[in-house]
Amino acid sequence: MVLAAVSMSTTTPSALFTPAVLSPIKILKIPRVLWPWQKVKLGPMTVSPMGFGTWAWGNQLLWGYQESMDTELQQIFNLAIDNGINLFDTADSYGTGKLNGQSEKLLGRFIGAFEGQAKIRDNVVIATKFAAYPWRLTPNQFVNACRSSLDRLQIEQIGIAQLHWSTANYAPLQERALWDGLVAMYEKGLVRAVGVSNYGPKQLIKIHDYLKARGVPLSSAQVQFSLLSMGEDQMEIKNVCDSLGIRVISYSPLGLGMLTGKYTSSNLPRGPRSLLFRQIIPGLEPLLISLKEISLKRGKSIPQVAINWCICKGTIPIPGVKSVKQAEENLGALGWKLRGNELDELEYGASQSSGKMIQNVFQTR
Repeated sequence: MVLAAVSMSTTTPSALFTPAVLSPIKILKIPRVLWPWQKVKLGPMTVSPMGFGTWAWGNQLLWGYQESMDTELQQIFNLAIDNGINLFDTADSYGTGKLNGQSEKLLGRFIGAFEGQAKIRDNVVIATKFAAYPWRLTPNQFVNACRSSLDRLQIEQIGIAQLHWSTANYAPLQERALWDGLVAMYEKGLVRAVGVSNYGPKQLIKIHDYLKARGVPLSSAQVQFSLLSMGEDQMEIKNVCDSLGIRVISYSPLGLGMLTGKYTSSNLPRGPRSLLFRQIIPGLEPLLISLKEISLKRGKSIPQVAINWCICKGTIPIPGVKSVKQAEENLGALGWKLRGNELDELEYGASQSSGKMIQNVFQTR
C-alpha cells in the first residue's frame, strides 16, 4: 500500500518504536491436519483466506523498523507458515531510504532459511507491488523492475505482480506502458498472475478489459478496505471485482491500528500516525463499542473481529505484522465467521461513526 493520508515530512526518519528485547517466545502452532479454514482461489493459485502484510519490514519512518527486529520477523514468518498462512504481500518500494527493498530482501532470506518441509515452503505465494515511478516509462523498465524483485526475493517466479498505483490522473500515457509491462512479465513467465492496487472502479474496468484483450487475466485488486473504509467507492470496487471474477485484497483491515481498541484520544501512537488518529479516533465510538461487544460475546479480540469482517465480505485481508504477539492474534481471526446479525451490527456502528479513514490519494476513480 501507499500511505498518503499521513503527512510525511522531509526530516530525518527516526525510530518510532523501541524494539523489544527478544526473550524465548512460546510459538502458537496448530497441527496442519486441524487447520480450521478453507483455502481460497486467487487467480490460478490457492491461498490462505488471510495473508500477512510486510509494509513495516524496513519502514523506519512510520513503523520504527530496526535491523535488530529481523530475528523476530523471521519468527513471525515461520509462525505464519506453520499455521497455514502462505500469502505474503510486499512491494519494491517498501523500506525507507537506504533500506528501500528491505521487505522483499527479508522475505527472500526467510523463505530460504525455512526449515520445514520443502513442499510447504514452495507453496508460499508472494504478492509484490511495482511502483509507478516517473522514470518507469516503458514496458521493459517494468520488466526489469520485476527481475530486480526476483533477485531480492531469491525466487524464480512471483505469485502476483501488482501495479502499485495508477498514473491515469497525472500521466495517462505512462499508464499504458505499465499495463504492457504487466503483460510482458506474465508472457515471460516471471509471474503467475497480475493484479493492481489503489485502482478505482472505472479504471479497474479499463485495465481488466485491456488485459483480457491481451490474453492476460486480472486476478486481484488491492484496496484499502475495512470497517473504517467502506464508503461508496470501496463498495463499488468490491461489486466490480465480484462481477469480473477479481479477488479483492484488503489492505489496512485494522485502519493502521485504529480498529485494534488499543488507542484513544488520550492514548495515541507515536510518530506520523498520531496526526491521523487525532482526527479520526474521536468519531469512532459507535463502531468501537460494536466491536467490543461482539468480541466479548464471541470470545475473540477486537482486531480478530475486524479482520473476520473483511473475510466475511469475501476479501483477503493482509494485516501488517511486526511482532509475534500480533501474528498470533491475527491467526485468531481464522476458523470462524461472524453471524449475519453481527455483520449488520458492525456496519451500522460504522455508519453511525463520524470518523472515516482518509482515502488514499493515489486511488483513481
